[in-house]
Amino acid sequence: MKTKAYQIVLKEIGNLISLLGFILFVPVIVGLIYGEWYSTLGFWLAAVLTFGFGKGIYFLFRNAIEPQYKHGYIIAALGWLLMTMMGGLPLFIISYITPQVVMESFIPAGFDYTSSLLFFRNPLHCLFESMSAYTTTGLTMAVHEPSVGKTVLFYRSFAQWIGGAGFIVMALAMIKHGSGRSLKLLYRSESTGINLRTKVMDTARDIWKSYAIITGITVVYLIIGTWIILPDYPLADNIFDAFNHAMAGLSSGGFSTLDDSIAGYQSEAMDYLLLLPMIFGSFSLPFYFRIFYKGQISEIWRDVQTRSLLWCFLFGSIILSLLLMYSGVVSNPFREGIFQYISAISTTGWQTSNIHVWDDKSFLFIIFGAMFIGGAWGGTVGGIKIYRAVFIQKGIRWHIKKSFFSPNTIRTMKFDGKTMLPDEVNSELASASIFTIMFFLILIGSTFISTFFIPEQYSFFDALFESTAAQSTAGLTVGITDPGMNPIVETIYIFQMWVGRLEIFPVLALFRFAFLGANPKQN
Repeated sequence: MKTKAYQIVLKEIGNLISLLGFILFVPVIVGLIYGEWYSTLGFWLAAVLTFGFGKGIYFLFRNAIEPQYKHGYIIAALGWLLMTMMGGLPLFIISYITPQVVMESFIPAGFDYTSSLLFFRNPLHCLFESMSAYTTTGLTMAVHEPSVGKTVLFYRSFAQWIGGAGFIVMALAMIKHGSGRSLKLLYRSESTGINLRTKVMDTARDIWKSYAIITGITVVYLIIGTWIILPDYPLADNIFDAFNHAMAGLSSGGFSTLDDSIAGYQSEAMDYLLLLPMIFGSFSLPFYFRIFYKGQISEIWRDVQTRSLLWCFLFGSIILSLLLMYSGVVSNPFREGIFQYISAISTTGWQTSNIHVWDDKSFLFIIFGAMFIGGAWGGTVGGIKIYRAVFIQKGIRWHIKKSFFSPNTIRTMKFDGKTMLPDEVNSELASASIFTIMFFLILIGSTFISTFFIPEQYSFFDALFESTAAQSTAGLTVGITDPGMNPIVETIYIFQMWVGRLEIFPVLALFRFAFLGANPKQN
């Protein structure tokens, strides 16, 4: 009997969802540590249901053949969508089983606001929060973060950490699959396709090992740094913050344990301390592999993405700070300019400034000079990626110079340590340009539609900023993202986060599969 395409896809997705079930067990441990029994029960129930749902799908289609090339993108897009749906399940359960008095106990002393857990009684908010977490965006429905409890706070950061290196990459590192060909198809559908080892499974494991090492280093750095800067800050809170901010920073996710993001520390020194996790999170994971396992320290400057990002950090921060100083709209232009530029281009989304009051020049610069570009290809970031941005500008200069040479001259281009022939340059340039144009068109289209459904106090530029923050997975906000937002706008942002994390093509492949099937049709 011939295996249908949907059976092949659903078999692999069943594996992914069952793995998510194991991931949802991790917050159970945190809940037990902090004595948050209802949150513990909520995650336990969600984990069992998710694992059972995934295994049920897998066994139903267990006889399906291994995926082919045409199935890779579809598995990635549908797998991420279903995973984030199930990822919102514990939030939904906890919001209903937690008594009101317990919710109120999560609210810090001296505050009288309502627990944000109540917002997750809306399934759309649960999907939004889960999508924002796993795509490492950082936009949130938890208006007052501390009021959701330690267990949920940990889960949000942990989900960003998992999503940062790639859920499918994690699955390849942990679950035994069939042929190397099917592994390679799944790996390429979610990540860059950069091979660090001969076997794809070994590559996936090396990526996660490198990711874990830099996370551990960052946790220690934050604990020590916070203790030095804020010696009176409770040690237990310091350790909890360090683990959460290390995961959220390195995944370029941007969730925080504080009520007002990083501004909650009310410390300029803490702003500068937290620049390093964002900078670390903007680099590619293969870059860390070469540093940790091959000792290639020279990669810090030789790698074109790392080198370009370092220059962007320096000059972009200066330019934004000067723009803010010239506008006179903020009291600390250099403090806010440096932090917000690095937060934006790394697509982390930690916030220390009320961006809604910024002038138009600063506004547009952080949109197109930071969030739209993003960090390194092969990292945890969003945007079009610094690799494409640099390649496009160099490719344009190459084309201009080529016009001054004889038609018989073979004009090569050197990029990232490689010498590229004209056909290679044209192919790469076309690919990078097409992606950038599509990214921009989806961004503008989403912005245009959302302007009809946002409150009147927000302008087109505000809508553009929020859409860019969602699609680039940057997570900065001017205030549009809120539990009271129009469901149409919320759905648009969910779509943009999904598209932005998967770099458009897997989602388009899924739509094509849904309407036309998996078999190619000749024109």
